[in-house]
Amino acid sequence: MLYGTLYGVAYQGEIMTSLDIRPFHLEIAQTDLDDLHARLDRVRWPDEVPGLGWRYGVPLAHLKHLVEHWRTEYDWPAAQAALNRHDQFLTEIDGQRVHFLHVRSARPDALPLLITHGWPSSPAEYLDVIEPLSRDFHLVIPSLPGFGLSGPTHETGWGSTRVARAWLELMTRLGYARFGVQGGDWGTWISREVGVLAPERVAGMHGNGIICFPIGAPGELDDLSEAERERLAFRERYMTEQYGYKLIQSTRPQTFAYGMADSPVALLAWFAGVYHEWSDAEIDTDRLLTTVMLYWLTNTAGSAARSFVETPDTDQDTSVEWELKPATVPTSISVFPKDILRPIRRFAERDNNIVGWVEHERGGTFAALEVPETFVTDVRAFFTGLS
Repeated sequence: MLYGTLYGVAYQGEIMTSLDIRPFHLEIAQTDLDDLHARLDRVRWPDEVPGLGWRYGVPLAHLKHLVEHWRTEYDWPAAQAALNRHDQFLTEIDGQRVHFLHVRSARPDALPLLITHGWPSSPAEYLDVIEPLSRDFHLVIPSLPGFGLSGPTHETGWGSTRVARAWLELMTRLGYARFGVQGGDWGTWISREVGVLAPERVAGMHGNGIICFPIGAPGELDDLSEAERERLAFRERYMTEQYGYKLIQSTRPQTFAYGMADSPVALLAWFAGVYHEWSDAEIDTDRLLTTVMLYWLTNTAGSAARSFVETPDTDQDTSVEWELKPATVPTSISVFPKDILRPIRRFAERDNNIVGWVEHERGGTFAALEVPETFVTDVRAFFTGLS
């Protein structure tokens, strides 16, 4: 078996042509791991005003604990092996290298299901749901262009529409004429766009959350329930308290990238803040570190940040002209209380064919990681109900 290197990781095969699909095996060079540990050993810590907790960001004591765990206890070989237990591949679409997991069901007639992660995430978010979902679906789980094992993008323009076109091409190459789509966070937007571009190919769309807003129409805020008003209030709090992640990455992603490329601790702090604020419970430290590793070892934090420029995900975006096109494919939404996306059904129904809506008491943005059994149940129930 021949091996080469792709942004510090190993792949199987010769040089790829644009239509090739080649097996992939994740294997990090020891020199890269040694460099990481050397950087962790010599971290320079900032000062901190006592008693602020999380008000100004990740507390110093919390981050020191995470870094110490990373240095002394985190088992990268085990995390690498967990990913390598599933069939992985590389291909090139529209000039961009794309990494994906392809886990076929034992059922020949299983529905193909294309799952798209958001930010800051990767296919590793779905490790706990792959086995149960693969009983009913042929799973295709790509790394977004510019994210992790797909490597960095090298030009602008990789917004949701271009990614959706790439996903359609990927499913064509895999021989799937018709399939379902699933997404969370930004993956919800992309999955929706796949259905907009090719509704005849998409059996249905499931999202944990969906992006929708009030538009200022007369009476649209009348008769809102207390829960719906709380969701509107959360959106206002998000814009004032948590919008910094998007604001920095959607305006100065290149400046942001230097610190992320040079300091693993800076990268960990950025991601740790997101996972703490957008989740219903503290994410398992090792799973958080696996996500950070996939971005650090491929040096794609800056490239992933550029995606915030390319695709609007709030009505505050003015950098890109866009129009929300109606989506006609059957759509089911799972709503989790701590998700960064907390939709209101009446707004979602304006531009989407909502046929299912499930409200949950637990869970956040990373539902497949936080509440895997609930995630599996909702996905399976929706697509089974379509057949």
